[in-house]
Amino acid sequence: MIRFESVTKRYPDGTVAVDALSLEIPDRSITVLVGPSGCGKTTSLRMINRMTDPSDGRILLDGEDSRRQPVHALRRSMGYVIQHAGLFPHRTVVDNIATVPRLLGRDRREARTRALELMERVGLDPAMARRYPYQLSGGQQQRVGVARALAADPPVLLMDEPFSAVDPVVRKGLQEELLRIQAELGKTIVFVTHDIDEAIRLGDMVAVLRTGGRLAQFDPPDRLLSAPADAFVEDFLGTDRGIRRLSFFGSAQLELTTAPVVALGAAAEPGPAPYLLVTDAERRPLGWAEPARYAAGEQALLPYGRPFEVGRDSLRAALDCAVLSPTGWAVGVDGAGRVVGVASQETVGAAIRAAHAAATPGEDAAPVAGVGG
Repeated sequence: MIRFESVTKRYPDGTVAVDALSLEIPDRSITVLVGPSGCGKTTSLRMINRMTDPSDGRILLDGEDSRRQPVHALRRSMGYVIQHAGLFPHRTVVDNIATVPRLLGRDRREARTRALELMERVGLDPAMARRYPYQLSGGQQQRVGVARALAADPPVLLMDEPFSAVDPVVRKGLQEELLRIQAELGKTIVFVTHDIDEAIRLGDMVAVLRTGGRLAQFDPPDRLLSAPADAFVEDFLGTDRGIRRLSFFGSAQLELTTAPVVALGAAAEPGPAPYLLVTDAERRPLGWAEPARYAAGEQALLPYGRPFEVGRDSLRAALDCAVLSPTGWAVGVDGAGRVVGVASQETVGAAIRAAHAAATPGEDAAPVAGVGG
């Protein structure tokens, strides 16, 4: 466990970057530090591995003051990932990843074998091993940075806005990769971001910091969204925090109907929906059809939009699908993309009301795989 005890960072000109910060970062979880510019997020992170030292207070690592440990040994016991990956431009991908194992005394062959294993773990094609950083995309470079940070199998991983320099699609993929890796390895991760959506999606615990480096709130994401500590936290979370909270309500209990679902070419019975969802022979969705035109043999179909995966995706995803659908109905599929059923906006709304009623104030909602969808 990492514990901050009244930690303050004051610079010679009198500027206070972090002000009496006290919090406990639990083991084998992702703790996110989030807040506006100038709130001390990065400074707090850098004090953990002593890239900067506190002016007052102390940071305990498993009960021991970090200042009692040799600084080089401390840093080598922690992985560190920064915004632009920080790769060595003159080294290949495999040698970048092998850097720390080599520093720790592993021979070249062993270090490179470890590097190739980690390339696969972070979703990089081993064929890229001989490339140089300039030959990679931004997202690929960040994956190399994560692999390098994991190379010595450190118990702690520090990540300073690692995904902020890539486009939203790549960023989402990197977030999913981090969650997958964390599920497999169970590291203690401290993650800095200015993006509240990223914090909510990744964090087991979220620390919101104010400008001036004071802690505003430290809670699980659902508690943060349901009960902001004060007006500052509420404003920082934004006006759509209620929609974000739906990410923590699962879709498994959403009432679906198969009445409007019909295989292409099959006869259709009148159902509750004003449209029919037409599927192929394997029950994968093709599009929506007006019943009269479908009965007349017309093949023109309306797009079905983006479906949600029942049980895996959240009510937020189901609501999004229903709102974006040209028919107002969301399409629920299984993991193979086969239609399970459909739900109207009204049905999704009823499920949201039931989920809110079932959630006890102050308690987290049931966890949802792939939070944020």
